[in-house]
Amino acid sequence: MTCALTDICGGCLRRGLGMEAYQRLKCENFEKLVTPLKPQNIGAPIFIGDSTRRRATFAFQAAKGKFCFGFNRHHSKELVDISTCPLLSPRLNNALPDIRALVADFAAVTQTIRKGKKLQTTRFQSGDVSVTEAQNGIDVLFELSEAPGLEHRMLIFEKLQSMPEIIRVSFHTPSMPTPEPIVEKAPPYIDISGYQIFIPAGTFLQPSVAGQEALIKLVMTHAQGAGGAIADLFCGVGTFSYPLSRLQGAKIVAIDSSPTLLEGFRRSVNKNQITNISVFEKNLFKYPLDAQELKDFRLVVFDPPRAGALAQVQNLASLPQTSRPEKIIAVSCNPETFVRDAKVLQTGGYLLQQVTLVDQFIYSDHSEVVALFTNPQG
Repeated sequence: MTCALTDICGGCLRRGLGMEAYQRLKCENFEKLVTPLKPQNIGAPIFIGDSTRRRATFAFQAAKGKFCFGFNRHHSKELVDISTCPLLSPRLNNALPDIRALVADFAAVTQTIRKGKKLQTTRFQSGDVSVTEAQNGIDVLFELSEAPGLEHRMLIFEKLQSMPEIIRVSFHTPSMPTPEPIVEKAPPYIDISGYQIFIPAGTFLQPSVAGQEALIKLVMTHAQGAGGAIADLFCGVGTFSYPLSRLQGAKIVAIDSSPTLLEGFRRSVNKNQITNISVFEKNLFKYPLDAQELKDFRLVVFDPPRAGALAQVQNLASLPQTSRPEKIIAVSCNPETFVRDAKVLQTGGYLLQQVTLVDQFIYSDHSEVVALFTNPQG
């Protein structure tokens, strides 16, 4: 799909290439990275196209009578003003005029704040706005330097009366990282494997439904026959826990570090009456599961942030053969840290059976990886 902002906006660095050339380049770069690992098989790449992205973060600036709402140029703080984006889902693109108008009106409001003993009037001249398409509407999150005042809250309340697609507006600040809702018409929810999953504001989600389904399909293909105790590490909202819970005899232990995220996860598990998912809070970077905690798992799935899961894979690699999981499924949004972690597992004796490219970020240099490791003596 063509875009008038190609080579200007920093979101689609490779859009100038034709689709065939782009996909060939992405596959070549991926294979160069993973071939030294000598996988038994490189799976067929999966490409997620335009018009699928269900979440995005915009920036806004309002100064000297000018308002700008869009994305940054590549490696620049300069904003590129946009009114539509070919990456976004049709529903998000249709909602963008309302979102843009809401942000512009928000930035025009003056509020009075106290600086020491003096009262000053000020406006929000810049900030970020994250938007997420849920099943039942659009979720909007303002990322601001300080909390909005009553005037801003009243404005949002009034504007949303004529914006039916926007169902929640929240904000957070550096001193208040947990988002606070300003207006919530209905709790936003998404669908994962047929379950209705309510999402807290600011929750990380896979960027597209198509990408989410592609990752789940790969994980579930690799997990065939697993059953028993399964660890879902860096579990997020439970993208893999929910489908894994449908495996016969499976007992899922889901672990992540965010209390807010996990509170929502537990509520969704209870609401859906799922009895074989247990949710625990733990910082796996600082306190990875040790040999005693890992010994009963037949399958370990991990999907860490870009930093990877080095501490956890080191513990997995050092397990005695008799205590190792039969399979490890690694999902990674950073192929470089994936390669590092994969080498640790291979040095520890695991076999890399398959590695697959999932391109969720079309026309970018970013790639997602799904890999299956097995214990040869399992």
